[in-house]
Amino acid sequence: MFVCTTCTEDSNAFLEKARVALPNLTIEPIDCMSGCTRAQTVAFRATDKTAYLFGEITLADLPALETFSVLYEASLDGTFPDARVLGDLRTKAIARIPA
Repeated sequence: MFVCTTCTEDSNAFLEKARVALPNLTIEPIDCMSGCTRAQTVAFRATDKTAYLFGEITLADLPALETFSVLYEASLDGTFPDARVLGDLRTKAIARIPA
């Protein structure tokens, strides 16, 4: 998971809290992902998989991000036949970028 560190003044604090709350995920800081109007942004990207950019992420979304990461890892190409498995994250999706 990538976390934008320039979204808000609290982006670095969010990054550290996410690392503590999601110890099974590799979480990397990234300078601006151009989601400024929907800060806090996070992204998922893997080789040969669709990439996702989510915005307006809060600490309350960390369990959903953990669920998403498990589903994303299990998916062959990063897509899902039914977006409802994303829960509230589907309304926070800014972009879905084909592999």
